[in-house]
Amino acid sequence: MNEHFPDVPTIPFEGPQSDNPLAFRHYNADEQVEGLAMKDHFRFAVAYWHTFRGTGQDPFGAPTMQRPWEAPADSVDNAKRRAEAAFEFISKLGAPFYCFHDRDIAPEGETLKETNANLDAVVDTLERLQEATGVRLLWGTANLFSNPRFMHGAATSCNAETFAYAAAQVKKALEATLRLGGENYVFWGGREGYATLLNTDMKRELDHLGAFFHMAVDYAQKIGFTGQFLIEPKPMEPTKHQYDFDAAACVAFLKTYGLDEHFKLNIETNHATLAGHTMGHELETAAMHGLLGSIDANRGDTLLGWDTDQFPTDIYLTTEVMLIVLKHGGLAPGGFNFDAKVRRESFEPIDLFHAHIGAMDAFARGLKIAAAIRADGALDEMLTARYSSWDSGLGAQIESGELGFEELERLMLEKGEPAANESGRQELFENVVNRFI
Repeated sequence: MNEHFPDVPTIPFEGPQSDNPLAFRHYNADEQVEGLAMKDHFRFAVAYWHTFRGTGQDPFGAPTMQRPWEAPADSVDNAKRRAEAAFEFISKLGAPFYCFHDRDIAPEGETLKETNANLDAVVDTLERLQEATGVRLLWGTANLFSNPRFMHGAATSCNAETFAYAAAQVKKALEATLRLGGENYVFWGGREGYATLLNTDMKRELDHLGAFFHMAVDYAQKIGFTGQFLIEPKPMEPTKHQYDFDAAACVAFLKTYGLDEHFKLNIETNHATLAGHTMGHELETAAMHGLLGSIDANRGDTLLGWDTDQFPTDIYLTTEVMLIVLKHGGLAPGGFNFDAKVRRESFEPIDLFHAHIGAMDAFARGLKIAAAIRADGALDEMLTARYSSWDSGLGAQIESGELGFEELERLMLEKGEPAANESGRQELFENVVNRFI
């Protein structure tokens, strides 16, 4: 196998004093934090689509990326060569996982039969590379949004035959994910939504989407796929209003259609931003329902109103994420997938290493800071004190269901006014966090 990154060694951990751009300063895979190795806290995954298929093209300009392993025209042979470059990169980076869409790893053919054969051929290569390197598949998924056949959606299409094609494609992607030992399977409803209600039967489309997911559950059970199903919320882009708008919408959908036993959520930072939420809000919304499954680790740009998918380097962001993940017991079998792309101007292959190293270091710092905050206990004590009126007496009776409106009215008629409020002390909470950053 030809070496595609001959000048890059396996990325070492050299510690905070290192100035080597091809070394970790904070991510030490085997370092124990709260009784678990860093590599097991994160389960980092490289995104096949951005890292190995991204071209740098945007609506205003042509591709810019230099990718020596790529041929001018895509083919199965080119897909196999790309896979070899991908696994060399992932192995040298030291990431344990990768993720893919079916169309990322293999080209479409003229017919579904030919497309499936292309996928099988590349999966043969991926299987061999996984065995050779030890890199594993965190999750697979099907691209049900790029081809023009999905212009009206896939599972929510007004065209029944498009629904059928999408079902066939997911069936094949599930089989590939199972064969490669994928630990999860993700659904992102790229075009599952609408542009105008004038031509949309929303109830019918949502019913079809629920039925589609139940078909996926049934088929997974039939073939023995025991991985976790995940839905990835996103409010818009490319569809004006997507049905998976945010974590709360997805939770409501799953519970409405009886799917919450089978699905969890894959939360993405940039999608949270587009929904008008913080990443912390989306994570906590999923986690409090027991539905936090995995994370697409990236960030957006507050000055740009689209999905910029930048690598995460904000320590406050990574600390907030890790505080929530640690509080809720981790992500496994999910992980942290770098659904992020280098900037159009960062076009050399070496920039892929710089981007991933920086992001892994940022999350390692966030993990250690979050663990230190938790060990200190000040934030937890302050939060407990803020809600102390609910821990005994009246509050405990309300929470236990002992009192209703009549009893509460009688109480307040006797008392007249509630006890004075105490300060929320937001600035103090923020100051406590800043002590550890």
